[in-house]
Amino acid sequence: MQEEIFPIVNEEGIIIGNAPRSVCHNGSKLLHPVIHLHLFNSKGELFLQKRSYTKDIQPGKWDTAVAGHIDLDETPLEAVNREALEELGISGFNIHFILKYIIETDREKELSYCYHAIYNGTFILNKEELDDGRFWTIEEIHSNLDKNIFTLNFESDFNKFLFNRIDVIM
Repeated sequence: MQEEIFPIVNEEGIIIGNAPRSVCHNGSKLLHPVIHLHLFNSKGELFLQKRSYTKDIQPGKWDTAVAGHIDLDETPLEAVNREALEELGISGFNIHFILKYIIETDREKELSYCYHAIYNGTFILNKEELDDGRFWTIEEIHSNLDKNIFTLNFESDFNKFLFNRIDVIM
């Protein structure tokens, strides 16, 4: 299987090169673009996926409903739709842009395009991509922050804009 090639971008999101997945995830801190889709149900609960234990970054942790890398030849919105179909088997819902920002961990640096949607349908979980998924109340999420349950990326999104903007999103 050929290794994925990620676009390398500047802080505005303009492609300035490319690099293999292994290089982007080895501590090089090459800035590469990703998407995060936060899915709420009509009760205001947030769907989270439990990352597969085979993932190279933050395996087995609860994460954003849909998260993934943007391919070389696609826009962030195209990536959101592709990843939602690949990971959760869903399509045809209204997606709203929230913001983009840079998140940096000990192993990587990403330009994260964040979106939200309200979805009350069913999911078909891709067991190769994730181990589980369920809706969480905001209180349940808040009480489990900083306990090594969630990915650093999800906690960053939650603290940066989700917790204080849920009433705007809903």
